Amino acid sequence: MKLSTRDANAFFAKPTAGPGILISGADAMRVALKRQDLLKAFVGPNGEEEMRLSRLSGGELRSDPAALLDAVRGASFFPGPRAVHVEGATDGLTDLFATALAEWQEGDGMVVATAGSLKASSKLRKLFEKDPRARFVAIYDDPPSAAEIKDRLGAAGLANVEHAAMEALVALASHIDPGDLRQFIEKLALYKLGDDAPLSEAEVAALAPATTEAGVDELLNAAAEARRDQIGPLMQRLEGQGVNPTTLCIMAGMHFRTLHLAAADPNGPAQGIAKMRPPVFGPRRDRMIRQAQNWGLARLEKALALLLDTDLALRSAGQTAPQMAQVERAMIRLAMMPR
Repeated sequence: MKLSTRDANAFFAKPTAGPGILISGADAMRVALKRQDLLKAFVGPNGEEEMRLSRLSGGELRSDPAALLDAVRGASFFPGPRAVHVEGATDGLTDLFATALAEWQEGDGMVVATAGSLKASSKLRKLFEKDPRARFVAIYDDPPSAAEIKDRLGAAGLANVEHAAMEALVALASHIDPGDLRQFIEKLALYKLGDDAPLSEAEVAALAPATTEAGVDELLNAAAEARRDQIGPLMQRLEGQGVNPTTLCIMAGMHFRTLHLAAADPNGPAQGIAKMRPPVFGPRRDRMIRQAQNWGLARLEKALALLLDTDLALRSAGQTAPQMAQVERAMIRLAMMPR
């Protein structure tokens, strides 16, 4: 049977014995994390040491077809449920999985198969979907939901979390990989060890992982806050890192369009920033509100016009001036506008 996202999350948290489950998804990291949660909940943290968890690959099954059924029927010296993880399942192994599912009996190991993205016409997918005792779960590239993040926080021992901090984590989850988010939550748990105060938004912002855009953000903030003397050194550093001039111009346009949307809100920049999706949180939110207030709508429109002209010049086939120099000139002109 096919499980919905809600039912799948419930099953991963409290799995019940059965012939098998197929987890499919384009993002190998997301699939691996779900498989890890499932196996930990089913066989426990010591399942592999107690020989209640076997691991096979698709390549091994192709060279030794009997290995799957042998692993399913195998026994352990330790009591408890058993599982057989098969990584890299494909349609070519459908017959082997069909035999394992058909001959499965109570007390046998549950097959936990992981695969890449499978179409609805996939033979392997249809096998698990049509078997009433088996399960199929499709993992999509959507960021973790607030409920999933809350469960992860609880598992890490962080039950006391401010509402603003939860919103910040949801926003952060849309920008980083699930694996990085999991590591960040573990980092937060270590930071709050022995601290009974609720996790705050400021703490999330202070500990949030730096992105590859951090240097670019520093440059854009310098331009938006009229810190003209810092633009030259920042441009040199970004050029040394190999940042593309057109990329800089595009990101500058995104930054100033955000400020323009905030300044254009009839209820003020603070309300405009609050309506942004994904949300802007922490010190960055306060900073962008101040920038929008200082610039005003009219000057922000001039800034966007300047950035558009610069972008067109960079893409022009006939331009001969160094591209990074053109972007630096635009940043300096932006820094001079608020004055």
